[in-house]
Amino acid sequence: MSEQKPVRLPDPASVETVLAALQPRSADAELAPALNKAFAGFAFTVARIDDPYWCNPHAVVAADGTRLGDHRAWVERALADVGGDLTAFWNRHRESGEKFTEWRGTSAFAFAPTGPGVADFVQLSLGREIEVLAGPVVDPDYRPNSVDHLFEPTWVSRESAAEAHQLAGPVYRLRGRTGGGIVHMRSFLARRARIEREQREAQPPELKARTIREIGPDGARDTPFLDANPDWFDFVSRENRFFADWARSSPAAARIFDHWAFDIHDFEGPGQKREIGFIPRPLKHPAERLLAEEGISVHRLMERIEAIDEEVGLPFAWFFLMTHGHWVDPDVGDAIAEGLRRGRLRLPDRDAAVLLAWVDRPYLF
Repeated sequence: MSEQKPVRLPDPASVETVLAALQPRSADAELAPALNKAFAGFAFTVARIDDPYWCNPHAVVAADGTRLGDHRAWVERALADVGGDLTAFWNRHRESGEKFTEWRGTSAFAFAPTGPGVADFVQLSLGREIEVLAGPVVDPDYRPNSVDHLFEPTWVSRESAAEAHQLAGPVYRLRGRTGGGIVHMRSFLARRARIEREQREAQPPELKARTIREIGPDGARDTPFLDANPDWFDFVSRENRFFADWARSSPAAARIFDHWAFDIHDFEGPGQKREIGFIPRPLKHPAERLLAEEGISVHRLMERIEAIDEEVGLPFAWFFLMTHGHWVDPDVGDAIAEGLRRGRLRLPDRDAAVLLAWVDRPYLF
């Protein structure tokens, strides 16, 4: 999609119409083509992440496969039949063969570029879900302690949806109801920066009265907070820095959404404070974590980060995996930066600049 001919961004109702029309047997293959057909001018690609989740039980199935209706309504009705007696309910249904169903899924993301910039793209946050026969309606071995226990079954293993009997799906659902289901990333980052600035500017009366006590050779001295932090109002959020660092380092030639998806939130938190941000999620990651183990040489660390870049297929990939905070230990970045400063290592100039700036003011997700 070109910047010269903007088109209407997808809206939730239209996306949900597209998703509802997909047939389970072909949903995986047809998702991107269906989105492209519905939203002319966009070229969507789809990525999936293996992050299993499940939804609360939603239906009950009899031993012969007959569907008995909504799970909560069935439990309430069956309890009423025995006068609310949990023991009687448990004895009646512990060997009845009745089971509850639930939706189990993994995250999926659809991306479409909207221009040449690193943040010029639309992201749809989706769930790919299948309905499974999850387990018996009561724990056959232990009497429930309360009615709530029946609605939140803890006696069922959810380690693998593949091991459960599948009843329906896969279906795709729009997720991210806290403002992250459909996002134009450039607009989101601009909103993130604006809200950060507004929230900081709303605090000056309190900040002007705040001081920081410093202990020096001449004794204690109270320094006004804003004098000690002159760049307080120039703060750049980690979300904006992530994209800016990508744009000015070696990965800049690659589309960021070919390598990362973003769990986005944007909602009113406690006290009506705006909570906005994202957690980046790698679409490709190394097989093993890289830790700054005691005694490991900085040259060995360089070999390891170069191996990560090769494994992921992206230069300087290790740095962004480090900001994610899981796959590469932040201490690795500190060690590499120290090697650069001492002239013992070399990185491309633009990557070195990004790393050294990060060490001076680190950010993590």
